[in-house]
Amino acid sequence: MAMSQDEPRWGRAPRGRTAAEEVYLALRDDIVSLARKPGSQVNEKAIALAHGVSRTPVREAILRLAGEGLIDVVSKAGTYVSRIRLSALAETIVVRKALEEVTVRAAVANATTSQIIGLRAILTRQIEAAAAGDQSAFHAADEAFHEAIARAGGFPGIWTLVQNVKLQVDRYRRLTLPQPGRMALVIGEHTAVLDAIEARAADAAAEAMGRHIAGLDVNLAEIRRINPDHFEEDAAAIERFVA
Repeated sequence: MAMSQDEPRWGRAPRGRTAAEEVYLALRDDIVSLARKPGSQVNEKAIALAHGVSRTPVREAILRLAGEGLIDVVSKAGTYVSRIRLSALAETIVVRKALEEVTVRAAVANATTSQIIGLRAILTRQIEAAAAGDQSAFHAADEAFHEAIARAGGFPGIWTLVQNVKLQVDRYRRLTLPQPGRMALVIGEHTAVLDAIEARAADAAAEAMGRHIAGLDVNLAEIRRINPDHFEEDAAAIERFVA
């Protein structure tokens, strides 16, 4: 039986992690994976009980997530999972595209044969996940693919930076996976990136990666139509995405 969001998770935090860090990581995973839906209420008491901690580390975790734009704390109204802000989504796509074009160029120059074989193995895992209709495994393989490219290029720190800025995109990406043909499209784009790395073609690799990242907003209108309650149409994004 699957564990509910706030079902008790007793036990000490792993060595080196504080209670607040553990709660933060669990909540962030729930939010990014859409286990906690945008707009849903966040109950401090229930979370504290679920983790076997006081409400103090829960508040610390919530404030950290609020700073990342994943939780809204509304005075006298409550605490809620934030909706996906369109302006933040647009900015993140631009930033991620720029950073990953750097890592893929570096991978072209520096990737070893074994690292390229490793990338092929990750891509195979993603193909298998798509065939099985396993969206969680597909997403995990997607993350592993991009991280492996950064590591092959000698820039693991850039991947850490990408992870810190792409939280809104991750939630949006989860919404795109059920769309017909989406996983096959991603696999094709990843194949083009990897083929260019293996061919040591820096310009082609950067172009393929840029096309892959920029393509995230192509179906935004349809995703918004299907999931209207998941998005927040702030003024900065109306001209680009709504008009």
